[in-house]
Amino acid sequence: MAELWVGNVADEVTDEEIREFLCRYGFPPFDTIQRVEGSGDRPAVVLGFNDVGAHVLQSLQPRVHNMFWKDRTIVVQVVPARSED
Repeated sequence: MAELWVGNVADEVTDEEIREFLCRYGFPPFDTIQRVEGSGDRPAVVLGFNDVGAHVLQSLQPRVHNMFWKDRTIVVQVVPARSED
């Protein structure tokens, strides 16, 4: 499973709005979403893609990284693979 970190996403942005935004820029639909509280004004989401490799997300990431969306500049990074140990 590959994961994508999208930082600086306002709490009021819905999961569906995130899905529509990313799909508009060529991303496949994500399978899981986890909300991460920021230090006040920079909350984030971690999106899981079950059937997509990290290399696919890495090729798409530049399309949306540092984009101004919903009155914020979002930061988008592919999460490095984690060991299950």
